[in-house]
Amino acid sequence: MEYTLSEREQNIRARVRQFVEEDLNPISLKVEEDDRIPDAIVEKMRKLGLFGLAIPEAYGGLSLSTLGEILVYEELTQTNACFRSRIGTSNGIGSLGILFDGTEEQKNKYLRRIASGDWTTAFALTEPDAGSDAANISTSAVLEGDFWVVNGTKQFITNGDCADLFTTIAVTDEKKRTRGGFTAFVIEKGSPGFIVGTADRKMGIKGSRTTELVFKDCRVPRENVIGGMKMVGQGFKTAMRVLDKGRLTMGACALGASQKLLDLCIQQVKREMRSGKPKDLLQSKQFILADMATEIFSARQMLYHSAWLRDQGKNVAHEAAMVKVYCTEMVGRVADRAMDVFEDGGYLKKSQVEMYLRDVRLYRIFEGTSEIQRLIISRNLLNN
Repeated sequence: MEYTLSEREQNIRARVRQFVEEDLNPISLKVEEDDRIPDAIVEKMRKLGLFGLAIPEAYGGLSLSTLGEILVYEELTQTNACFRSRIGTSNGIGSLGILFDGTEEQKNKYLRRIASGDWTTAFALTEPDAGSDAANISTSAVLEGDFWVVNGTKQFITNGDCADLFTTIAVTDEKKRTRGGFTAFVIEKGSPGFIVGTADRKMGIKGSRTTELVFKDCRVPRENVIGGMKMVGQGFKTAMRVLDKGRLTMGACALGASQKLLDLCIQQVKREMRSGKPKDLLQSKQFILADMATEIFSARQMLYHSAWLRDQGKNVAHEAAMVKVYCTEMVGRVADRAMDVFEDGGYLKKSQVEMYLRDVRLYRIFEGTSEIQRLIISRNLLNN
């Protein structure tokens, strides 16, 4: 199929590509070493409107289509993955609950701040005993007068260290749980009883930090239920709607990293060819390039088509799960093959291959593991 972008979306994609080439690539390894994105880079992201890609223009955002947004992420992940993570929660899981289900008052209060980049958002679902199986969360919220009292612990929260606003899922009816007992709240940094823990030490995606969140009798105004009091008990549905789009986003991240790895490998093989290395000794590497390109082509068609379907108003839960499992496993294979192409050199920091090898492993965990995606896909097949 032919997918078309508006002239405005094409211009935004071109500006992001230039931003990656001129500003992000030169500092990618430095950010990896420092585990920190410079403030000046975050400010440039704000000026480009990158914190409001998915937010409607009525609330100060760029109002990109799903496909347009996917293409921006594909560009951004052809460098250090932390740059995409820095804006990802504000365009996805951290803000979509408000965008999808929030009251008009909540949208006006929060979305403009998010779109401008003044406020960063985070999504607080995962807990020590509830990862991919979100149904196991134990953080609770009890209504006492005009406030909900929240208790519990969340972990591995992306942008937890820099977020100002947290979309938080808590149990409000222990008996009903996922069938009407989970509720989504917006909780602001600095709320009494809300503590942001220290940043985790991670294997990869340096520069993007995850933290623990602790709620100890945290008092949250009753109007901070996403969608208002009529939405009490509907938090599980909100979370699942948010994750569907997030899975397409992970596909885009995997695609961008795969394309960058293929480009690096093509350059490496060309260097070896120019050095006079016998062609028969390079044939295995040429075949690796062919396999990489074939898988990337397949992933790109799957991702673009699913994004296009979503833009047509279709429910893409099934397609998003397939995109997530295929693209994120594909990039793992591409990264591993890139190490074979570079041989010993791939183990060196300067090649960037070892950084990608570490970073892309997380894509198979973000937004639900591969096993969860296969469970979703198989259930959909058997229920039809």
